[in-house]
Amino acid sequence: MSGLEQLYQQVILDHARERHGEGLIALDGAAMAGESFQVNPTCGDEVTLRVRLDPASEGGAPVLADLGWEGVGCSISRASLSILTDLVVGKDVRQVDGLAEDFRALMGNRGESLADEREERLEDGAALVGVARFPARIKCALLGWMALRDAMAKALVADPS
Repeated sequence: MSGLEQLYQQVILDHARERHGEGLIALDGAAMAGESFQVNPTCGDEVTLRVRLDPASEGGAPVLADLGWEGVGCSISRASLSILTDLVVGKDVRQVDGLAEDFRALMGNRGESLADEREERLEDGAALVGVARFPARIKCALLGWMALRDAMAKALVADPS
């Protein structure tokens, strides 16, 4: 195993052990909030993810103000959720969508790196590049990102009344 692979392995293990964002946030009728439950049918990993958005500032897009999740699954899915939390909280929905596209591109790249600027945006998420060599594990890494996309879509169309 190369030094880079060992570093990536350690990043994944660290996030799987010290999970960021774990625990559901209270939505308490928040106007721009959403929840998603996703299951990976191939391995049984599950996640419930909640988001709360803050309204757009003048000329901007809504901001992902808070995110929390609960789930059961492998170290890949939990590490991916932890990394996702670090990447997206505090970003506006357009930035979050761009990060999600970068991550999907990484998972679709069969274990090859992306352009430097895209991998830099993914920060610790780039450590999951090796997962893309194993098609059965790609769904584990993408599970949280699918839940995020669904929860944000629900939050953006939520009726504030």
